[in-house]
Amino acid sequence: MQQIRLISVNTGTAEWVEHDGRRYQTGIGKRPADGPVRVRESGLAGDRICDGKHHGGRDQAVYAYSQDDYAWWSSVLNRPLSPGTFGENLTVEDLPTDLAVGERLLIGSVVLEVTAPRIPCATLEAALGVERFADRFRRAARPGAYLRVLNVGDLQAGDAVTVLPAADDAPGIVELYRHYYERPGDADRIRRFLSAPLASRLRDKFERRLALLEGESQPA
Repeated sequence: MQQIRLISVNTGTAEWVEHDGRRYQTGIGKRPADGPVRVRESGLAGDRICDGKHHGGRDQAVYAYSQDDYAWWSSVLNRPLSPGTFGENLTVEDLPTDLAVGERLLIGSVVLEVTAPRIPCATLEAALGVERFADRFRRAARPGAYLRVLNVGDLQAGDAVTVLPAADDAPGIVELYRHYYERPGDADRIRRFLSAPLASRLRDKFERRLALLEGESQPA
């Protein structure tokens, strides 16, 4: 078991952004909380999710990002990046970049399970104010991890985080992330992905791709 540390717990309110000719509300701008924050099955208390089609839900209730990956981005962008800049709820020191689906984070009474990588979108680009940042984020393969809540409780900065391993054959989030962009992909690999406790949105996407591949393999 690996033990690391929670740097920050971040929540956000709805804010207006303008990007690519559109003006819309987003909760991506998250800020560190001063004290304990309640974690529910649906996510953090007080945290606003504006785009329920692509974000939030019980399989993507919490988003975690590594402080070490932030340090890398700060060097690349030549600017400081504070916790919550990427819209994560948990900023974690020494969090592995390539967690495996099914790995669990134990933080006090809270139990979180890794379900999927974060797929970058235009809102991330708008939040950073960096042209084509979504493409740069994709190429960097430092996606951060979505988590489902298996046991509720309170979190606060400074809490110890224990990482419990997943099954030996569990896919890593970087492997999933890279394969997400490969269309239609490899059927055997997708079957292995589907044996893991994926987030429902990602599972649906891979199930559709597998159905396409299996349909193409059927004799005419």
